[in-house]
Amino acid sequence: MERASSPAVLQAARTLWNFHLIYDELSEVDVIIGLGSYDLRVADRCAELFHQRLAKKILFTGKTGNWTNNLFDGSEAEAFARRAKERFVPADAILIEPQATNIGENILFSRAMAKGQVGRIIIVTKPQTQRRAYATVRAQWPEVSALVTAPMTPFEEQPIEAYPFEMFVHEMVGDVQRIRDYPSKGFQIAQSIPASVADAFDFLVKEGYHHHL
Repeated sequence: MERASSPAVLQAARTLWNFHLIYDELSEVDVIIGLGSYDLRVADRCAELFHQRLAKKILFTGKTGNWTNNLFDGSEAEAFARRAKERFVPADAILIEPQATNIGENILFSRAMAKGQVGRIIIVTKPQTQRRAYATVRAQWPEVSALVTAPMTPFEEQPIEAYPFEMFVHEMVGDVQRIRDYPSKGFQIAQSIPASVADAFDFLVKEGYHHHL
């Protein structure tokens, strides 16, 4: 973490973190879908699941965004594919969707690539975007059976140099707002937000963590 944060901020951030986690029990599926981001550990997790023989294909999806324009050579999907190959995933087992710019597009464009041939998937994303991915896939790809997982990264280790603690908290706050607001737009299924999470959200917004709202 790039600077000391107050105990209250850390506690509130950890409350949001725990809310965002899903970690479904996994089983064999048709394809593993890795959602692009700044976090190459997602590609590592996809490679791990591939080597556990949970799927014969990995589809990486993602263009570039505000935090990855200068981070990778090419799209997020291409960077994740390179990383998976470094983890001994064969090139012919990897599919690339390089146009999606948000989680909704990740799901919709992956669905379009599947062309109705996929019945079961594993979504792999950052730990703190699992709940948003869960709600999105159930709203926008309802006919598929989807499991959600992420790298097994502890809270303290999720921030990295390219995406430090301040940005990490801004992201989690923004995603709580999206979980609250997006169901009415048809982007996600509705989910209940516990009072402790709502209180942590309000506190962090007042503390200035509102850049992703």
